[in-house]
Amino acid sequence: MAKKAIIAGASGLTGSCLLDILLHQPAYDEVLVLVRKDLPVKHSKLTQMVVDFDKLDDFSVRITGDVLFCCLGSTKKKTPDLKDYRKVDHDYPFHLAQIALKNGISQFHSVSAIGASIKASNFYTKMKGEAENDIINVGLHSLHIYQPSFIAGERKENRPLEKFFIGLMKVIDPILIGKLKKYRSIAAKTIASAMYKQSLKNKTRVHIYSSDKIKELS
Repeated sequence: MAKKAIIAGASGLTGSCLLDILLHQPAYDEVLVLVRKDLPVKHSKLTQMVVDFDKLDDFSVRITGDVLFCCLGSTKKKTPDLKDYRKVDHDYPFHLAQIALKNGISQFHSVSAIGASIKASNFYTKMKGEAENDIINVGLHSLHIYQPSFIAGERKENRPLEKFFIGLMKVIDPILIGKLKKYRSIAAKTIASAMYKQSLKNKTRVHIYSSDKIKELS
């Protein structure tokens, strides 16, 4: 039976890895990406929909399929205004979850972050925790939340500080053992692989995966 996947955030590090997997694996016959501007990617299975994420309701009738992968996320450097930051990391994923429920999309997969908690004192982890909580309360048929640690991979833009941390994590990762293992850095390709594989299992209810679990599933 033909299956259709939707990706929000396909231009990002994890989203682009996931897009590559979906286009080259036979499990999905159609892949719809929700983008601010067209990606430089061509494929017979790919459809690109340029959307205004502030007006998602205007596009909701066209956001249909079997699985919605939400890989949206920003940084303080990209969105220094905390209201805009919250829009990308909380409001848009939450709104997409509501659309998924309304349109009968059977699975919703969302990338969050390690330590996400509504009780966190840190702005980022608290915001991610609130996003998780609000998406869970939407009442989706099948919800998968991924909580990666530091995400490693080759980004399109130059991020010197991030490159420094990638090098640093290569030194630190081996000493993070036992309960600290979940704090090891994780490759974007690993997260994408886990998301793809979990989407094939047709699980129901809510599933939350810590960074070390994501590696096991990939």
